[in-house]
Amino acid sequence: MDWNNIVAYLEEIFSFNAQRPLLFTQFYFWVFFAFVIAGFSLVYNRRLLRNTFLFAVSLFFYFKTSGLFVFILIFSTLSDFILGQCIYNAKSTLRKKMFLVTSIIINLFVLSYFKYAYFFTDVYNSLFASEWEVINYLALWTNNLTGSGFTVDKILLPVGISFYTFQTISYSVDVYREKLKPVKNILDFGFYVSFFPGLVAGPIVRANEFIPQLYEKFFLSKRQFGIALFWILNGLAKKMILSDYLAVNFIDRVFTNPLMYTGFENLMSLFAYSLQVYADFSGYTDIAIGIAMLMGFYLPKNFNSPYKATNPGNFWKRWHISLSRWLTDYLYIPLGGNRKATFATYFVIGLIAIIVIFLAENIWITLGVLVLVLVLGIVATLFPSTRKPINTNINVMNTMLLGGLWHGASWNFMIWGGLNGIGILSFKLWRKLNIYKKTLLTAFLFIVFVGLQIALPRPVFVIGEVWTAVIFFGTFIEMLYVLISNGKPVKWIKNSWSIFLTFVFITFTRLFFRSGSNLDPVQANSEAWETAQNMVAKIGGKWEWALIGNIIMQHRNVFILFVLGMIIHWLPDKFKRRYRYNFASLPLAVQLIIVVVAVFIIYQFVTSELQPFIYFQF
Repeated sequence: MDWNNIVAYLEEIFSFNAQRPLLFTQFYFWVFFAFVIAGFSLVYNRRLLRNTFLFAVSLFFYFKTSGLFVFILIFSTLSDFILGQCIYNAKSTLRKKMFLVTSIIINLFVLSYFKYAYFFTDVYNSLFASEWEVINYLALWTNNLTGSGFTVDKILLPVGISFYTFQTISYSVDVYREKLKPVKNILDFGFYVSFFPGLVAGPIVRANEFIPQLYEKFFLSKRQFGIALFWILNGLAKKMILSDYLAVNFIDRVFTNPLMYTGFENLMSLFAYSLQVYADFSGYTDIAIGIAMLMGFYLPKNFNSPYKATNPGNFWKRWHISLSRWLTDYLYIPLGGNRKATFATYFVIGLIAIIVIFLAENIWITLGVLVLVLVLGIVATLFPSTRKPINTNINVMNTMLLGGLWHGASWNFMIWGGLNGIGILSFKLWRKLNIYKKTLLTAFLFIVFVGLQIALPRPVFVIGEVWTAVIFFGTFIEMLYVLISNGKPVKWIKNSWSIFLTFVFITFTRLFFRSGSNLDPVQANSEAWETAQNMVAKIGGKWEWALIGNIIMQHRNVFILFVLGMIIHWLPDKFKRRYRYNFASLPLAVQLIIVVVAVFIIYQFVTSELQPFIYFQF
């Protein structure tokens, strides 16, 4: 027996390797999960021992995924456990608020330090013409204390910090609102914060929804077992067949150097990315839900066929549902929601406007912001009835801008969030217009973009021309139908058209999302903006129409997979539920055969290096 080999093997198992994090798509994750299930089967009917065991393996999972950042997770767990007790036991409302504010400040400080240090430093330097540099003080202090050699000029982002931070904030707020009593045992609370299936990429688990499950007995019926297997297979297929194949063979190549590809390829890479990011993120969620269900726990639904949305607002009720609900309950409503404006409403939007004015260093953007503020102020003063909708819309925009910033410390994410906010507000105005006003408005906007392109030729104006022309065509046809038939348009045709327009709009906002998502924070602002500009230049530039046929044939596998993926996505929900339940109802032996065959097929699509989940970096 070679003890040196055994020791080396154990060191590899119990050490962190940044090049090989513990991913759901890795074979050795399923070895890890097999050991988890084996241990779980011994303790599942003893609640405290079960929760303690799952807390321990969750910490190990996070260590294997993010290294020493596991201590940040432990710190968040301890601080919010203690503060939750303090909030509940406080004798006065003022003391409760003080403890709640302390919890929020600690959580947001930790999140901001690791995630937004570069962003805030960049803003400060731009505003005050200074040259501050980001220093990793934790690494510096560790080096001084221990003599280690950690890099101090770069702050690494802990995996999943945005997700578990929002979970601990929801716990403190729910205890304050008396929606639940605080968890009495630190081991139970640690299990809630760190439960490994949803730890690093969500869904965001609300305290008042998950904590009651800590005290329930384990139960798993045959059908639930089958559904759990289905979700795991479904998630693996989405991730490894759709997401990874599209990314490696087409999307990443185009986004790396847009100028090397035609306008058609740039456009198609955007549409393919919309499918990729959905398949990647929802694939992770499906696997997480399935794994949790096998252990008797239920994570919230995070996606509901988002590309079936008929407008931008409906999209955000279907996409990343756990984040949308969190932002609604813990940001939008506290800001005043659709009832009123608060001090925070005007402070947030005012601060963002001031920063944009200073950083843009563009007279037209400055004038645009000032004119918008002046117009809103005059309208609200002269027409008091408009104050409530104006305040509501400001709260919506604040929520979307901060939601964009949650995704990443980059102006590209702020732009992405702002565009989604504009889309939601535009639709709120759009639906109030009759078909005749809609037709006139789109015709007017088309003429404006034509005029801008003639006066100031820009690729972005070409895109604006095409987009408004498409919308005008749809509204004009609808107007003709209403005039001729003297009735409402056919519902399924109108819904299909609305789904198409929404999908195109959401896809174009993703230009800014994708451009900054794979970059180091130091590079994100400059390089992401350059990528976005280059793609707009190619999409809105002169197209080489004669090459499109050759391009389609060259990338035919990618385009076929994209079309198939969208068709599956658009299948009726009833049909999807039927084949899900049919699978769950099959005999266990048949399910096992299907699992083996499916895994074999899925792993035929494995690329040379497995791609990490996109939302790991958020």
